[in-house]
Amino acid sequence: MGLTRTDGPLSAHAPQTVNYRLDGPAHKLLMHPFPRRVRAEFAGRTVLDTRRGALLHETGLLPVLYVPEEDLDASAFVPSDHTTHCPFKGDAGYRSLRVGDRVVENALWSYPQPLPAAPWLAGRAALYWNAADAWYDEDEQVFAHLTDPYTRVDVRPTSRHVQVFAGDVLVAETHAPLVLTETGLPPRWYLAPDDVRVPLEPTATRTRCPYKGEASYWSVRLPDGRELADAAWGYPEPLPESARIAGRLSFAHDDLRVLVDGASA
Repeated sequence: MGLTRTDGPLSAHAPQTVNYRLDGPAHKLLMHPFPRRVRAEFAGRTVLDTRRGALLHETGLLPVLYVPEEDLDASAFVPSDHTTHCPFKGDAGYRSLRVGDRVVENALWSYPQPLPAAPWLAGRAALYWNAADAWYDEDEQVFAHLTDPYTRVDVRPTSRHVQVFAGDVLVAETHAPLVLTETGLPPRWYLAPDDVRVPLEPTATRTRCPYKGEASYWSVRLPDGRELADAAWGYPEPLPESARIAGRLSFAHDDLRVLVDGASA
C-alpha cells in the first residue's frame, strides 16, 4: 500500500509506466515527519508521547513510526541482549517494556550507529505496535497502525452488475453495489444485506483497519450444507471516511467467484 507495497514507486515491483528512473538500491528507504501528536499507553501509563515523530517507508513494508529518544518514558524501557542486523539500516539494539509486573520483551528497537545511508535514524527509536495497550493519533484512539499519508480510501456508488458464486450457487447479486478502492489493493464490492441469497452466520472473527474501522465476519452457508468460514465481512460502525459502507457486506474466499459485469473481479 502507499509508496512501498504492491506497485508503489518505492516497491520491489515499481510501475514501468513512468517517464523517469529511480536510481539507487532495490530496497529503498524514505523518512518524513508525521505531523500529528502520537501517544502509546501501556499498563495505564503513557510510555511514548511525541510531536516529532517520523514515518519510515521501506520497500515491501508498512510505514513505521520512529520517535526521538527524548519522547519515550525512559524508565519504562530496560536494556535487552537481543540484537538484529539490517543490511539497509545497520545493527539494531532492543529494549523491553516493563511497567510494574507487566513485561513485553524486546518491544523497542533503535539503531545507535546507523549505516551511512540512513544517518537520520540516529537518536530515534520505534515501538512495536502490538507492544502497547493503546495508541492515540492526537486524541483519537487508532488501531492496526497509523494511517499512511500516501494511502487513501474512496467509496463510490455504481450501477455495475456484481455477482458472487460458489460453484453454480448464486450467493449474492446486485446492480447497485458500492465500490471501495484502497491504494495498492484491488477494488472491494460492498452489497446490501438484501442482495444476499443464502444464509449467513456470524463468527467471532474481528479485524481492524485504520481507514475503515472494526470488521465483523460471517460464514456463508450453502444449500448443500457446506460452510465457507469468514467468507463475508462488513463494518457495522465504520470510521467517518468510510461511513458509506455501514451495514454493507463484501465477499472473498477461495471457494467464491466475484464477477463484475460478467468478468472475474
